[in-house]
Amino acid sequence: MLKPGERMVVGGAVITNGSNKNCDLIVNNDAPVLREKDILTEKDATTPCSRIYFTIQLMYIDHENRKIHSDAYWQLVGELLSAAPSLIGLLDQISENIVNGRYYQALKLASNLIEYEQEVLRHVR
Repeated sequence: MLKPGERMVVGGAVITNGSNKNCDLIVNNDAPVLREKDILTEKDATTPCSRIYFTIQLMYIDHENRKIHSDAYWQLVGELLSAAPSLIGLLDQISENIVNGRYYQALKLASNLIEYEQEVLRHVR
């Protein structure tokens, strides 16, 4: 159910519920779907983990440029592992989903990276 004013991406198209009522949408084919709460904008991808999340998001919704996004993903993962080798387990799970074409599942796991990163930053401050 799409709430009033809520946006989502369906197959690369941004859809906004402009009414004052909830809206039920049914997607009858295989298309990437992201609700607004799961969308990260490029300007908000400012940390290593959020950049990984954003790159996976692009792999999920922009299949025409997936190779470019995939190359960027592997570079970002290498950089993150150099800085935080303890993340290898979670990054392995995310990467396994990517290799198997399960981008949405990888994206959901990547949200755990962002949560971990925020927790670490809270302790540093």
